[in-house]
Amino acid sequence: MKILGIETSCDETAAAVIEAQKGDKTVKLLSNVVATSLPLHAKTGGVIPEVAAREQLKFMVPTLDEALKQSRCKSTDIDAIAVTYGPGLIGSLLVGVETAKTLSYVWDKPLIPVNHLYGHIYANWLMADGLWQMENKNHSLSAIRYPHAIAFPAIALIVSGGHTDLVFMKQHGSIRWLGGTRDDAAGEAFDKIGRLLGLPYPAGAAIEKLAKSAESDSAKAYNFPKPMIGSNDFDFSFSGLKTAVMRTVQSQTSQITPNSQTATDICASVQQAIIDVLVKKTLTAAKKYHAKSILLGGGVGANQTLRDQLKQSAISHKLSAEFFCPPKNLCTDNAAMIAAAAFFNYKEVPWQKITADPELYFD
Repeated sequence: MKILGIETSCDETAAAVIEAQKGDKTVKLLSNVVATSLPLHAKTGGVIPEVAAREQLKFMVPTLDEALKQSRCKSTDIDAIAVTYGPGLIGSLLVGVETAKTLSYVWDKPLIPVNHLYGHIYANWLMADGLWQMENKNHSLSAIRYPHAIAFPAIALIVSGGHTDLVFMKQHGSIRWLGGTRDDAAGEAFDKIGRLLGLPYPAGAAIEKLAKSAESDSAKAYNFPKPMIGSNDFDFSFSGLKTAVMRTVQSQTSQITPNSQTATDICASVQQAIIDVLVKKTLTAAKKYHAKSILLGGGVGANQTLRDQLKQSAISHKLSAEFFCPPKNLCTDNAAMIAAAAFFNYKEVPWQKITADPELYFD
């Protein structure tokens, strides 16, 4: 089975083709094409919805053509179409949804609507031969270690610009939300704090880079709050951290430039505060639900310090759960993860009944 995925929930325009058969534990990535309008939004310090949607109208057809070309597939080779129908920006979602509905009608192919948040989870199942060859193209195939199947039950942490959520997966098709952000998501906090420090948008990568260059004790330079780290639930809140950083920046304005030692120390301290909360909540959930796997997904999942500390913490706490995370290029929005989610949660819906839902969350 070959599935064409389409993703346009924010500022990316993405199309991908995956291949898998019933019973497969992973899916094979045949193509993965992403066009972004990020350079335009970087100038304004954030995504402007109307600009994003207009650019997606320009990118959609060329992106689809390139995805089919790279996969060496024709429309007749595609067995189904998967599309993100929410959550996201309504204008952007409409571009992808209406494109998918048109192709479903014209090509006479089944259409599978996919929750964008599910897609971030299922990026972890995109570890098949094709992907690993792409990720390891500088190594001989004999040196590649192919990952084994993800075991259930699993705890998944989704952490991105708009979402920070923990979910329990009993099996495919059975996903239960445990808790999420009450205000700012982790990625949103990174971006807002980055703006305070004069860093480029999106700020997560810039903060990580400065934190990595910091001295070993820089993460302790500022005792920023770690909101809700001790609460008896799986909710998150990062607005208090953002406010604490704002007050620090306002009190030290003359000492702060994007590359100053003060900015570096703030970045290291902020990053560690956020990671401590994410790791603590995730490990607590893994213990409570006797997880055999811990999954990481979402744009902030590309943060190497988070990946390393989550993995090492699971080992040091002697959890039986194994840690999984997608390659970094599949942590950010892409269509391959949408197609993968569709394969493992295959549910056709008549194209006439699919509508974009910007407020979509977990069922």
